[in-house]
Amino acid sequence: MALRILKTVRQVAQPMAGALGGQQRQELIHTTPACCEIRKLARLRVVDNSDLGKKAMAEGRPPRCIHVYNKRGVGFIGDKVLVAIKGQMKKGILVGLKQNQKPKQPKFDSNNLVLIDDNGSPLGTRIHVPIPTILRTILKEKTLAKGADYTKVLAIASRYV
Repeated sequence: MALRILKTVRQVAQPMAGALGGQQRQELIHTTPACCEIRKLARLRVVDNSDLGKKAMAEGRPPRCIHVYNKRGVGFIGDKVLVAIKGQMKKGILVGLKQNQKPKQPKFDSNNLVLIDDNGSPLGTRIHVPIPTILRTILKEKTLAKGADYTKVLAIASRYV
């Protein structure tokens, strides 16, 4: 199916190549913009100082999202995700996102993640980037509802936005 669509696009682009130029022809093939949401296979950036996160980011193989633990399947600030990192499956909390946010929530340049244990305590001892203040209320609500203590992530953060 995809091969047939690509052939059709090339057939349409070839007659117009002389009139439009080579650079315009490339824009006709790529029609969909990049997705800025946290879904399956989205690349994330580890922002704590855990050994596993530091090694993965230094090798240039950032963790990828496998599953988002909510009903929508799209991750938002404060959501828990399952990631594949260095051949292991670990859980993490989203602390900064690239996608458009609700009013008064900051939008970041990268999708930031803090790695956690199964009981909710972070693997690292420090978070290197500022985290949004709205995360305090979000994680306190989830701590009361789920039983795991996610407020330890707030304790290791040094800066808030």
